Amino acid sequence: MPTLDDAVARTEAVLTDLIGRADPRRIYVAWTGGKDSTLVLFAWKTLLDHHGLDPVRAINLDTGCKFPEVLAFRDSLADEWGVDLRVARPAVSPEGYPLAVDPLACCRDLKVEPLKAAIRAAGATHLLSGIRRDEHPDRAGREVLEPRTDPDYTLVNPILHLTETDVWALHARFGLPRCGLYDLGYRSLGCMPCTRLPNKGESERAGRSSDKEAVLSTLTGLGYF
Repeated sequence: MPTLDDAVARTEAVLTDLIGRADPRRIYVAWTGGKDSTLVLFAWKTLLDHHGLDPVRAINLDTGCKFPEVLAFRDSLADEWGVDLRVARPAVSPEGYPLAVDPLACCRDLKVEPLKAAIRAAGATHLLSGIRRDEHPDRAGREVLEPRTDPDYTLVNPILHLTETDVWALHARFGLPRCGLYDLGYRSLGCMPCTRLPNKGESERAGRSSDKEAVLSTLTGLGYF
């Protein structure tokens, strides 16, 4: 049976391979400030530091309706770790925008289009995500390397094989910081209108809007993680 060390080795192999075949200056982490992408940010930063290729580069989506605790954590850790951070913001103003009324249109305007614009502006060839196969049925069949167009880049998913328990075990092993909302009982952090505190015994993403979760596959097709 695979161990946590085996899982770590799989992630390391994916990231080490990138060093050999892509320009690290054009590889970015899609960093949400959540537990999963923070683990990926740490793993990539550690590898870059080992090879003397710092700084680690990241793109963060600020939709205008994120939890202030997430934004504060993002800014604090970016400063502490020396992250070259690009914050992607939507072209539409959140003020007066019908947030979460149409989850597909909302995520397209506030997440997908700003992400695409940020990737183009950064000239990124690879984007590292923190998605996992076990967190949502629509992610169960995802691949480690996913070439994309509009814009042209490769989405890299180095922790697909990890579980939620694995992620927290690695946070504990490496002493990684986390957003304080997790200590209040949140397990998956999205925008404020679409995220609630889950009830005891519910699944990891039960606190996310069910309407948004239902269109996740369509959002992926549009260019989301």
